[in-house]
Amino acid sequence: MRDDNCIFCKIICGDIPSRTIYEDADFKVILDASPASKGHALILPKEHCANVYEISEDLLAKAAKLAKKLAAHMSEVLACDGINLLQNNGEVAGQTVFHFHMHLIPRYKHMKNNDLLVWTHEEFTDEEQDQICGKLQMKE
Repeated sequence: MRDDNCIFCKIICGDIPSRTIYEDADFKVILDASPASKGHALILPKEHCANVYEISEDLLAKAAKLAKKLAAHMSEVLACDGINLLQNNGEVAGQTVFHFHMHLIPRYKHMKNNDLLVWTHEEFTDEEQDQICGKLQMKE
């Protein structure tokens, strides 16, 4: 399935050029056009789904396996000091293209964007944490 208005769908089918570093039947992996670091890549499923809520569990599992494989490869080839795996859902969470994708962001000790994913911590009382925990508990 493809969305003709989706920039990632256009990249996947070749309507928009990209720097592809990996491709198989399910995914195309490209270098991010606006990278946060050297080697910043995006895992794009070829099937259009807007976010983690829409992607099939099977395809999500394949994306996770591919992310692990690529992270190891990138660490070896780029000699980075760490890698962030990032996947945003919804505008408030930082999603700007509404086609599920995973970021692989190599991190380097002496690069300028080392505070890229830093946030301030919220504080909640024990009672509030217990309430949140109660609401979120799920059964198998």
